[in-house]
Amino acid sequence: MTTSPFTRKPVLTGEHTVLRPFTEADADVMAGILTDPELLYFTGGDPAPFGLAHLRSWYGSRGAQDDRLDLAVTDRASGELVGEVVLNEWEPRHRRCTFRTLIGPRGRGRGLGTEAVRLVVGYGFEVLGMHRVQLAAYADNARALRVYEKAGFVVEGVRRQVELRDGIWRDEVLMAVLADEWAGGGGPA
Repeated sequence: MTTSPFTRKPVLTGEHTVLRPFTEADADVMAGILTDPELLYFTGGDPAPFGLAHLRSWYGSRGAQDDRLDLAVTDRASGELVGEVVLNEWEPRHRRCTFRTLIGPRGRGRGLGTEAVRLVVGYGFEVLGMHRVQLAAYADNARALRVYEKAGFVVEGVRRQVELRDGIWRDEVLMAVLADEWAGGGGPA
């Protein structure tokens, strides 16, 4: 049996952000973030919010999960929680995992998301020894696609018309970054 690389929950510090393990107390802030209409649209989320008891249980248990790494994205200057980054769906034989993130309204447009992506993806390659980190994002999420490209992700394909939202079919963009690409310049600028 292979030991999960996600057992350890690090604190990753950048110039503008600190990524840290979640606590149960983070549920109150995340409850507000998870009801943001823009976030719901771009994550394909259900507009019905999770109950606070569920969120407390969820965020309070992230540290005990060894099959995934969920970290809170905080503004380094203020300590404010603005979102999350996640590495999950780890496939040990192929040394690959899936990445996802969400940044609430108070964290957008300030470079926090870009730095958070670089920090956690860098951790995946440089510390955990990943070979590939992959993601999927809706094609109309221009902000996220720009952030992922800046972090070294490359478009590998498009899944056409995967979701019907507000009467419009939406495409999903598949992206990935490989370890040698990260070492060759995808890492922090």
